[in-house]
Amino acid sequence: MLKLLFLFLSLLVSIYASDKVEIFASKMSSDGDMVKASGGVTVVYKKYFITADSAVYDRNSSELELFDNIRVNQGKAYKILGKYAKLNIAQKEKFFKPFYMSDRDTRVWMSANDAKSTENLIDINDGTLSGCDPIDPIWKIEFSSSDYNSDSKWMNLYNARLYIDDLPVFYMPYFGFSLDTTRRSGLLMPSFGYSPNEGVYYEQPIYIAIDNWWDLELKPQIRSERGQGIYQTFRFVDSPTSKGAFSAGYFKESGNYYKENNLQNDSHYGFSFKYDNNDFVNQWLGTNFEGQSGIYADISSMNDVDYINLSSNDVRNNSTATQVLSRINMFYNTDTNYFGTYFKYYQDLTLASNDDTIQKLPTLQYHYYLDTILEDHLLYSLDVRSNNLTRAINKTAIQTDISVPVTLQTSLFDEYMNISYRANLYMQHSSFGGSEQDTTLNNEYNDGYILRNFHTLAVNTQLTRGYEDFSHVISFGVSYNKAGTQSSNGYYLDNEEICANKQNPNDPRCEFYNISDIQEEAQVDFIEYLYDEEAKEILYHRLAQRIIYGSIENRYGELENELDYTVTDYLSIYNNMFYNYEETSFSKIFNKVSVNKFGINLALSHLYKDNFKEDTETTPKYTSYLTSTLRYTYDNHYSFSALYNYDAISQNAKTQEIGFIYKKRCWDFGIRYSENRRPILSNNATSFIDERFIYFTILLKPLMQANGSSNIAIQLPNAN
Repeated sequence: MLKLLFLFLSLLVSIYASDKVEIFASKMSSDGDMVKASGGVTVVYKKYFITADSAVYDRNSSELELFDNIRVNQGKAYKILGKYAKLNIAQKEKFFKPFYMSDRDTRVWMSANDAKSTENLIDINDGTLSGCDPIDPIWKIEFSSSDYNSDSKWMNLYNARLYIDDLPVFYMPYFGFSLDTTRRSGLLMPSFGYSPNEGVYYEQPIYIAIDNWWDLELKPQIRSERGQGIYQTFRFVDSPTSKGAFSAGYFKESGNYYKENNLQNDSHYGFSFKYDNNDFVNQWLGTNFEGQSGIYADISSMNDVDYINLSSNDVRNNSTATQVLSRINMFYNTDTNYFGTYFKYYQDLTLASNDDTIQKLPTLQYHYYLDTILEDHLLYSLDVRSNNLTRAINKTAIQTDISVPVTLQTSLFDEYMNISYRANLYMQHSSFGGSEQDTTLNNEYNDGYILRNFHTLAVNTQLTRGYEDFSHVISFGVSYNKAGTQSSNGYYLDNEEICANKQNPNDPRCEFYNISDIQEEAQVDFIEYLYDEEAKEILYHRLAQRIIYGSIENRYGELENELDYTVTDYLSIYNNMFYNYEETSFSKIFNKVSVNKFGINLALSHLYKDNFKEDTETTPKYTSYLTSTLRYTYDNHYSFSALYNYDAISQNAKTQEIGFIYKKRCWDFGIRYSENRRPILSNNATSFIDERFIYFTILLKPLMQANGSSNIAIQLPNAN
């Protein structure tokens, strides 16, 4: 028998040397061209390792048939089970009936009536797929046919039906997905929703990834009672030190929503561009400078705030801010010099036009880093900054600031006390352009400068003492400021009485005046730290008091107290408050408590402010705002979350939300109820819409882990 087995192996190897097949069995018999093997058959073919109870090989057709308890392993990646298999060695075809395949890495399994494979392609008929327990899967997808590429690990399903616990919930004529994390083009998970005002919502993201250095995501959407639009994001990596992304979108109102809500625009569009490069000077100019260079761009523009509102059906993904800042920062930095230029463009989405908004295009800066002479007793630096303050209408200005602080310092009493004197030299120059609509103010915009200096005397000490379990550091310092000489002409001399110290902030002549008088004052600071034995900060505490001389009524500035205390590993407290002596009341109190223990993650904060002025349309007298977030993880399966933001002055809940997520090995399910107030731009003025949503989140693992979960949003009618 052993002789027959070696003869059988020799024939296969000699005939098909390029595709060597090795067959091992405890029993072997031969009848003409038919060779039969039984008693634990093992077949090694390419990267396949196959076992079966028995096998029959036909020398003429080169077909190998396997029977009962068939197991196929391929490169330790997945295994195939069945009762019957046929391998055509010459034509490189394989046939299994019935068919069962499981992937070891993703734990996805597939059961089907039969399957036929050629090389790395498998065609499968009438089967079921899931990532759950095969005995009683929570979810499964049944299909009429399927094909799978074992090299690319990409699977296509046709006439697919999704079942949740034997309940059919969704039909897909075609469904394709990957069983690995390789970037590839295809459809991402869709989002669904329903709103009483906007109708049925459907968004189908399309992902395009042809080259390794870029990808494109298209997100077309339909809101049946409102309109349709498309958003896109193009991401790229153009060098080892730089990357960027360009996003744009357009939405067209097509229903009655535009008229009923009195919107200012019947279409909403915009774009954003982000770019980051950590060595753009050497990269773009082909140089080899040793200094550090960088460029950061964050540019956004849109015609109204609904461009943001419509970008997603999940309010948590949308920024409700009505102010948009676009900026470009560029710099070149060495050990001694810094060169920078910054572009800032402000867009107020509550305004129909931003022609009167002052923009900084650009700001130029040069900074000479702190240097010393006289054995580190004399320190000096230089900072020059020039702002081009421009806009489409009304006056513009070029405003340049020059600051030269010179400090003389030393230590006394064996370095227990540090004392320093600083002379602060400062100049600002403004030159004006443009035109003022109010011609009576033309003479108030003469070019001019202000030149002045002031003096600062500072004394401080710092002591450190170590204990068995912690270290204590205290710092006490007093600084005294006094004005020096001052010279001014032009704009600064003409408007000093009107604009100094922000006496008339709403006067148009003062919008370029940012100079405040130097007061004779002292600043007292007390700071202490506690560190544990691992040098981790336990407590930070600061008291600061400003004392103003020459003013009998307002001798004392506000007393500031700041405390950051890590009570335990799971509890921390932060407090920051300002006390106003003149009003005998607190002007600001901010408290925050954080807890992370026993599966609870809680963050609770409250801000109170009193500006001690009468209420105005834009600035209320009081601010009292509560924010809170809570997450509770019960076990590995259940977690709960809540969010609540409340404005106590207007007595309105800005955002409130509650939800839970149930997690299993093969799927996640979540439900979340949310109330939110979002701004819109109407013809009359900026207004808000109160919305109530229920969100359903379904994540079928591992199918959706790379492509994201499927979200379903249902908007409820307003409570009023």
